[in-house]
Amino acid sequence: MMEPVVADRVSTEMPTSTLADLNLDLAGRTSGKVREAWPLAEGRRLLVTTDRLSAFDRIIGTVPHKGQVLNQLAAWWFEQTADLVANHVVDVPDPNVLIAVDARPLPVEVVVRGRLTGSTSTSVLPRYEAGERMLYGYELPDGLQAHGPFPEPLITPTTKAEKGEHDEPITCDEVVTRGLVEVELWERIKTVALEVFRRGTEVAADAGFVLADTKYEFGLAPDGELLLIDEVHTPDSSRYWAMDSLDERLAAGKGPESYDKEPVRLALGAAGFRGEGEPPELPQETWELASARYVELFESLTGTTFEPGARPIEERIATNLAPHLPGGTTS
Repeated sequence: MMEPVVADRVSTEMPTSTLADLNLDLAGRTSGKVREAWPLAEGRRLLVTTDRLSAFDRIIGTVPHKGQVLNQLAAWWFEQTADLVANHVVDVPDPNVLIAVDARPLPVEVVVRGRLTGSTSTSVLPRYEAGERMLYGYELPDGLQAHGPFPEPLITPTTKAEKGEHDEPITCDEVVTRGLVEVELWERIKTVALEVFRRGTEVAADAGFVLADTKYEFGLAPDGELLLIDEVHTPDSSRYWAMDSLDERLAAGKGPESYDKEPVRLALGAAGFRGEGEPPELPQETWELASARYVELFESLTGTTFEPGARPIEERIATNLAPHLPGGTTS
C-alpha cells in the first residue's frame, strides 16, 4: 500500500516539465515507445529513457520522474543480477541515460510468469478461464486461482513484432524449431531467465511486493557473450503488486494493487478510451499518482531515497553527455 508521505512528497516536488523527447546531433536515431537510441563509436549505444507513457498501444502523455525511475532502477537491477548473467551496461552518465554495449538483440522476448494473470491476447488468465489447459506448451492443472501462483514459474516466449504489429506467443520448443535461437544458447537463456526471475521475486518480496511476471531481452556482444539487455525488473517491463493487500483483495474478488501505470489505465478506461481517437484530458492528480507509484516502488526496492535530477532535463543531459559526445549538442 502506498505510504502517504511518499505521495505527498512527490506531489510537493512535482516538476512542471517532463522529458517527452530529446534531439541529439547524432545519426542513426531509433525510437521506441519510451526510449530513444543512437549508435556510438567503439561498439557502444546511447539509450535515453523519456517520461512518455503508453497505453492501448498509444503514447498518452508524460509522467514526471518516470524516465529517471526506469533508467536508474534498471541500472540497479542490472547490478543486482550481474553475478547471474552479464549485461550491456557500460555507464550511467545521467539519471535518464544509459551507455550500453551495442549488442545484437536476439529475436525473442523471454516472458517469465509466476502468476496466472493478465488480460491481453498473449496472457494466460483469459484463456485459462475459457477452459484452455495447454498453454505455451505447458499443461496447466485445474483449480488455479486467478492472480494466484503457478506451481512453478513458466517461460512463455514471444516473437518480436515489427513496429505497429503485435508480438506472437510461441512455445519454448518453437524458439528452436523456427531457428530463432540455437538450441544450446536457448537452454542457457532459459536457465538464466529463471535465475534472474527468482532473484527478482526474492528482492521484491523483501520490499513488500509480488513480482507477478516480467519480460527479459537478451543479446550477443561482439565477442558472442550472452548479455541481458534493454531493461530489467522495471515497472514498465514487469508486473508488481502490493503484497500486504493481495490476499484481501483476491478474497473480495478484486484485482491486485498494481505499481505501474495502472492509475492512468484506469482513468482512461473510466473515460471510455480504448485506444481509438484522441485520448481524453486526464486530471493532474492522475499523473501525480502514477508518478508517486513509480517513485515508491524505486525507493522500496533499492532502499534509497529518490533524488530527482536537475531541471531543465534537456540541458542537464547535454551537460552530462558532453564528455561522451565530442561536438554533440541538444536542441
